[in-house]
Amino acid sequence: MTDKDIDVKKPKRKVDVCGYPLSIFFIVVNEFCERFSYYGMRAVLVLYFRYFLKWDDDLATSIYHTFIALCYLTPILGAIVADSWLGKFKTIVYLSIVYTVGQVVMAVSAIHDITDTDRDGTPDNMTFHVAMSMVGLFLIALGTGGIKPCVAAFGGDQFEDHQEKQRSTFFSIFYLSINAGSLLSTVITPILRGQECGIHSQQKCYPLAFGVPAALMVVALIVFIMGSGMYNKTAPKGNIMLEVCKCIGFAIKNRFRHRSKTFPKREHWMDWAHEKYDKLLVAQVKMVLKVLFLYIPLPMFWTLFDQQGSRWTLQATTMDGNFGILMVQPDQMQTVNPILILALVPIMDSLVYPLIKKCHLNFTPLKRMTVGMLIAALAFVAAALLQLQIDQTLPKLPKGVAGQVKFLNLNQAPLTVTIDGTADVSVPAHQVNTGGYLTFDKPVRVVFNKNTSAGTDLPLMSQTRRTALVSPTLDMNLVYDLSKKPDDGMNAIRFVNGLGSPLNVTLGVGDIAPLSVSNYSLVPQGKAEFTIMNSGGASCLYSKELGFGSAFTLVIPSTFNIGIPDCWQAIQVVEDIKPNTIHMGWQIPQYFLMTAGEVVFSVTGLEFSYSQAPSNMKSVLQAGWLFTVAVGNIIVLIVAEAAQLPDQWAEYILFASLLAVVCIVFAVMSYFYTYTDPAEIEAQFSQPEHEPEEKKRDRVEMERKDSDCSKSSKGSDKKKRDSVVEQHNQDVKQSKM
Repeated sequence: MTDKDIDVKKPKRKVDVCGYPLSIFFIVVNEFCERFSYYGMRAVLVLYFRYFLKWDDDLATSIYHTFIALCYLTPILGAIVADSWLGKFKTIVYLSIVYTVGQVVMAVSAIHDITDTDRDGTPDNMTFHVAMSMVGLFLIALGTGGIKPCVAAFGGDQFEDHQEKQRSTFFSIFYLSINAGSLLSTVITPILRGQECGIHSQQKCYPLAFGVPAALMVVALIVFIMGSGMYNKTAPKGNIMLEVCKCIGFAIKNRFRHRSKTFPKREHWMDWAHEKYDKLLVAQVKMVLKVLFLYIPLPMFWTLFDQQGSRWTLQATTMDGNFGILMVQPDQMQTVNPILILALVPIMDSLVYPLIKKCHLNFTPLKRMTVGMLIAALAFVAAALLQLQIDQTLPKLPKGVAGQVKFLNLNQAPLTVTIDGTADVSVPAHQVNTGGYLTFDKPVRVVFNKNTSAGTDLPLMSQTRRTALVSPTLDMNLVYDLSKKPDDGMNAIRFVNGLGSPLNVTLGVGDIAPLSVSNYSLVPQGKAEFTIMNSGGASCLYSKELGFGSAFTLVIPSTFNIGIPDCWQAIQVVEDIKPNTIHMGWQIPQYFLMTAGEVVFSVTGLEFSYSQAPSNMKSVLQAGWLFTVAVGNIIVLIVAEAAQLPDQWAEYILFASLLAVVCIVFAVMSYFYTYTDPAEIEAQFSQPEHEPEEKKRDRVEMERKDSDCSKSSKGSDKKKRDSVVEQHNQDVKQSKM
């Protein structure tokens, strides 16, 4: 070891507090801020896609899961860079800078005023915002994934060999900081998103929701660098994952080279690596591959699990978030998961598992994981049942070329509408026709009150909803209605002026000409108050309690007298879209099932992987575990795009069914799995004197077979073989002496 190596490994100054290195304080604070930054940004991400970038649910879900998949693929890159090139400290610093830049770019991309040149509240160059968002997300994925395998291990490096107890306590504190950061961020950032901000117009404050996580990432980077002089920075020692890959590659290549039947079969295909690699390494790779084989079905669990932040959050946007004194945002429902984890982990460890053990049931880790997958499938069944109830409140457009129309009568007397000379529809005064929307798949002729002179053609406009305003002169004016729920739980309100004079309505409605309708105005949940004024200055106050996600047309009838008390009672209410009547609390059962499945599956899976991993390859299995998460998110994209199911509840059932099938496959694989003790297997190779003999014997045998298959002269081959065998015999004799 050189002096340079010693300088790299030893910290400049060693400071202990209560037996713990002071340097771990900087690492714990860094991890808390980083997890706050990541989970805070991720909590509002799918709603940012949906409401700011104006993507539909499917595209928002696809990009969300692509980002998550990338976050779980980059840890492999981070581990290789840290172990083989830069070391953990430099890798964390450099990738944290990339991470911070990505968060700042995301915050900037959400500022609508940057491209809102006409100051109407809508960005005029959405391509700019999309491009900035994609760049920011790529940098974040590279940063968070790259430092993921480094920070915990770097914290462990700060302890000396005699500080095993303190190291164990550190990891407990470390993971507590992770949970604390994620829990607080999923509570706080949706609140920040719900604020109104902007320079020229007030919008949902995505810049603040992304900006606070960006600021926390800046703090994380500064705090980590502040402790630089105290860290124990170990030099790169080579990456075991690369060594494992090379060993596997050589075994495959060597087996392919000697695929002829003249070469005897070996007990395991990895035995073909013995000519180049140590028998201990080959045995360790065998143990790793044995566990990785069991990992094959696992991505399907993560396929369902990570939809909590996409499909389930979008599902919450169509629900009622009024919890009495607390108004819950759709993205805040994600906090149910970390809260339940904190409650269920100790319950499982101290109550459920011991109780099962007392019942003399052999609840092995693989059986636990199987049960966890089944519970997660049940969570999606619960989500599907809930979605069926939600669908009753959602507007449904007819399929194909059909469109929907309703008639609004502005007359003081009831109206009869005859359609194509056959069907008669009654329309009460100042109301819409009985039964609501009518569906047409072709142009029709409508006649009012059997008066052919007042008839008019109703053109076909497919996949739309319209209202036909019928004036006292029996003229018809077609206006478009909303065909889906308003964004972000808002309520869409418009007024119809049935008077013969203009009116002005406050709260964003504006002037309304006689016998016409205003545009929809978005109003938040709660009590909304509108002031209706005529040209003479007389006013009438109208108030309405609004829920979530509704649309109403408020009809001011021709009999409306703006100067009398209680004038508001004359206003007629037409419901265009039902409000969200299903409470968000009904999502708690599916969150409970999914979290219970996570505790039984994920925690047990990590414990199983650790117990079955060789002493120097636990990081390899950790990388494999993270890789299953990435693949699971990719499966979401494949299944959702391939299935193209029209109903969301059917997609939930599809995912639940796929996980149930995969669970059966995993149960069969688990049945044939034999648990091993890596320490015991590694101990068998602790006698180095036996290994050279066996290794040389394999090499000699391989060279003999190769020489038999060559096209060289037989005499030359025989001399070479005899020479090699003789040399081998001499080596064996020396090894036995």
